[in-house]
Parts: sequence; C-alpha cells; structure tokens
Amino acid sequence: MSVWKQLLVLCLLGGLAYGGWEAYTIYLAPAEEAATDRASPPAPVELVPAERRVLAQSVEAVGTTRARQSVEIVPEADGRVVEITFTPGDRVAKGEVLVRLDETIQRADLTEAEARSTEQEQALSRARQLRETNAISQATLEDTIARLAEAGAQLDRARRRLDDRTIKAPFAGVVGLTEIDPGARVSEGDIITRLDDLSEVIVEFALPETLFAQVRTGLGVTATSAAFPDRTFEGRIEAVDSRIDPVSRAFRTRAVIPNRDSVLPAGMFMSLTLTLSEAEALVVPEAAIIFQAAETYVFTVTDDIATRVPVKTGQRRGGYVAIEGGLEEGTGVVVRGLQRVRDGGAVTVLDAGDTSDSSSTEGDS
Repeated sequence: MSVWKQLLVLCLLGGLAYGGWEAYTIYLAPAEEAATDRASPPAPVELVPAERRVLAQSVEAVGTTRARQSVEIVPEADGRVVEITFTPGDRVAKGEVLVRLDETIQRADLTEAEARSTEQEQALSRARQLRETNAISQATLEDTIARLAEAGAQLDRARRRLDDRTIKAPFAGVVGLTEIDPGARVSEGDIITRLDDLSEVIVEFALPETLFAQVRTGLGVTATSAAFPDRTFEGRIEAVDSRIDPVSRAFRTRAVIPNRDSVLPAGMFMSLTLTLSEAEALVVPEAAIIFQAAETYVFTVTDDIATRVPVKTGQRRGGYVAIEGGLEEGTGVVVRGLQRVRDGGAVTVLDAGDTSDSSSTEGDS
C-alpha cells in the first residue's frame, strides 16, 4: 500500500473518532450526568432571607490626641516660691491659685503707693479749696491733678506686681508634673507645670484627597485605643482644612471627642473610623455570593429545587453584601451547603439548628 493511501486511511479513522466523541458529548454524556444527579441524594442547605439593612460607608485613619486647651504655667516675675498649692494630676478650676511667690517687697511697694495716692488726693482737695478763693493759680491746681494721676498709675503698677506673685489657672483643667519645689527661685518664663483642658480631646488626622468632597463638619467619628481595648469613644468632625498637601495628596481633618471622665490623655495614639454616609440597602450574607468568571450569582430554592440567580452586588459592610439587582426582599438564598448545590438540583432545607448536622454530612461526603 502506498504512502498516500495510508495517510488517507489515517485521516478517515481520525474523522470517525472525532465524530464519535462529539456524538457522545452531545447525546450520551448529559443523559449520564442527569442520571447521576437523580441518583444522588438531595443536598442539605441552609437559607437566609434577603433583608434590608442600613449600610455605612466609612474610612479609617490614625491620629494623636491633644487637649482642647493647653498652656505652660510660667511666672511673670522673678522670685522665690513660697507655696505650691496643687498636686500633679489635680483638676483645678479657672482662677484657682497654683503657686505663690514671695511678695514681701511688692506688698511694701503697694503700701507706699497707696499712701502716696492718698497724699495726692488730699493735696488736690486743698488746692481746689484754695482755687475757689484765688489763693493759687489755675496752673498750680492742674499740676496737683497731674501728680494725683501719676500716683494712681504707680498704685496700679504696685497692685499688678503684687498680683504677679500669685500664679492662677487661666482655665479649668488638669495640672501636670512639676520640677519646682517650695523655696526654689524661679525666673520669668521658667516652666513650672502644664495645664490641660481635657474635657474634650482633639485628634488631627490626614485623609486622601479623593474624600475631600465627602468629608464635612458634624460627621460622626468612632475612636479606639490600645490602652482601652474594650472601649470605643464617639466624636464628631470639628474642622476640615481648606488645603490639600501637594506632596502627600492628603488634607488635614480635626475631630473632637468628649472626654468627660478624663480617661484620655494628651498625646495618645488612636485609630479612628469616620462614617461618610449611611443608606438602606437589600443585603445578603457574603457566604451566599458565588463568583464565577465574569458572573456573580446566588442560589435560591423553590419547591426543594435550587435555582441559580445572577445578581448585581454593591458595597460590603460587616459580613453583608448589598444587592443592587436580581433579588427581591424576603427571598431565601443558600448560605451553607453550596459545595453540593447545582442549578436545578434537589435540596433539603435545614433549620438553623440543623447546621451542625449538615456540616458533618458534608465533611463525611
């Protein structure tokens, strides 16, 4: 037999084999698969109805706390400390005395200034009486009035110098540590302690510029700290910067967190969650969603028969997925037993209490 005849025979055999395979695939394989499906027992599944829930769009950030008001307590004059009236960590009221400096000289200066002022007042009274009888000139009277004004100014300065010997709290807050002891000499500008108003704490953090149009004052903020693992702190956005950093492409945002029990100190690192928006949506558990190629679908059950239903999904929050199309509220979707569910296949719907049984059945299979 020639080579050409051999090649022709091989081509005919190959065509017959290919045709036989196509016939099997089209006619025999689906029948065998259907028979197998009919022979297999119904798959146990658990259903959860699609329901409406409020989903919040949020963003996370980090920041460091600082006091609502914070100042360094410094003396306005040189002197020796005679009394420290606070203990570090104390809560003090506005105007409460914190430190007293030696005021012996300043009190003596005040007494002298008061005496001089009294003397000038009496001199002015006599001058006015003499002026009424033209015993003195008008210029002499005016000179006496000027000396009284000068004495009054000296009296005011003496009182202010005496007041500077007593250092008071400019606002209510909590005082910090001090390195000054009674008897120490301090100079003007020396830091005695720090005073923080911790009734509220401020947290500044950065957000990407893509969120600039969504962030506004008044939005809610939830903050957590590693120091208080079992506690969350609620606050609000107080201010949004008007500029975006050209390098980081972010903008600064300031949140205020009430701190009524003063548990949050200044300088603490905190993690924040900013709620941008809240909206009601139809949702199903994430476990019900199946992604296959470019298709997203769920399984529903009607008369113990599973049906594959393509759906359009939206945002995900807290283990749930928003369904934007394909399902109606109240429709049950399969969340457990999906491994054995097929489109058009028989299923057995279990109660929530039977979940463990179905899980063990799937594990044994």
